[in-house]
Amino acid sequence: MLWAKVDPPNYNFSLEAFELFKPGSPVEEIRKKYPTAEIVDQKIESAVLKVYVAHLRYRFPVFIQTHRDKTVDYIARLPHYFLHDLFHQTLIKRYGKQDNYIKREESALYVWKGAKDGIKRVYNGTCTITCFPVYYSEMMVAPPAELGADYRPLLTQFENAVLEKIGHKISEAPPAPTASATPASASSTASASPTVTKP
Repeated sequence: MLWAKVDPPNYNFSLEAFELFKPGSPVEEIRKKYPTAEIVDQKIESAVLKVYVAHLRYRFPVFIQTHRDKTVDYIARLPHYFLHDLFHQTLIKRYGKQDNYIKREESALYVWKGAKDGIKRVYNGTCTITCFPVYYSEMMVAPPAELGADYRPLLTQFENAVLEKIGHKISEAPPAPTASATPASASSTASASPTVTKP
């Protein structure tokens, strides 16, 4: 009997798809590739754009915050048909092991602080029957002063909007993961194992 090779849906997805949105990139290049980009919010010198990135037969949304025609931060709502293990491993191969790991119930947060290139990266994965990515975000570690004190990364804005509905604030620290809830291969500090962990 012959068995056909079955690849996971995101086996050929590359992080290069996000390169256009990297903080500090020119907005002009985004508009060239995504001429139908939607303006979600518009201010005098700032805006929030929404584009759809195509992968296979599907599309997923990416929100980009801009200031003076440069990107500041972005958040991608990743397809649930992606596999967590594969996407997490892709991040590890490019940026090394995460600096922080936080687990709450069946959801896990991975943070790269951006000490080398000044870009903080945050990835969230969760599990139901299978484990899949939820979002991936990049933001400047030190945003330009001209953004002002009111600047908030899109990740913070989105999380606040969700948490306010259930009576929590983003500034509240999550409970520390217990030994029983934290995978043996993961840690809450930079000593986390570079191997892929289940959320």
